[in-house]
Amino acid sequence: MNYILADNQELTRFAVESLIRQDENNQVRKVSDKASLVQALKEQERSVVVLDFTLSDIADEEQLLIIGERFLMAQWVLLSDDLTPGFLRRVVYASHQFSIVFKDGSLKELRDALRQASAGQRFVCQRAMEIILSQQQEEERLEVLTATEKEIAIAIAKGLTTKEISKERFSSVHTITTHRKNIFRKLGVNTAHEVVKYALRAGWVDPSEFYI
Repeated sequence: MNYILADNQELTRFAVESLIRQDENNQVRKVSDKASLVQALKEQERSVVVLDFTLSDIADEEQLLIIGERFLMAQWVLLSDDLTPGFLRRVVYASHQFSIVFKDGSLKELRDALRQASAGQRFVCQRAMEIILSQQQEEERLEVLTATEKEIAIAIAKGLTTKEISKERFSSVHTITTHRKNIFRKLGVNTAHEVVKYALRAGWVDPSEFYI
């Protein structure tokens, strides 16, 4: 099997190359940037690319997916320290070419990913799946809020008290308290601080404009 190794961490690169070369029939080509990666794929499209995306000069997941679409016979093992939930969802849902493994995972996970990629199959490690499912569940909880509850959640995130929110909305304290309880229940939280975190993740508030 032909492998293209694109990882600019010397220790990791050495370890991955050693693992690949345990099968003497495997060939490894090391590249240092996007241009040399694309050139290597032009010369040998039927390859397994082992890429640390976070250390590469590939701008974002869209650019990565475009390269994947250009070289459809290639399989990819994304091996990184950390990948955002949004990146993971976008890549995993968009293409079956991409396997995901974290550098702090087990050696078995990396071996499984390399083996399945060489067979044209995808491998997504347990941690990546948990991150994807956790974000999806969080978004589903956020979507159950009514427009009014969302507005009140934003007010809570900005540090307003129940009395201040009731005055701002020309509502009774009892009404705002009821909305507050419903927000906590729907989001599965117990404190205003947790509401703040949800609001931040949903992009409802600017971190520079709120206080706790």
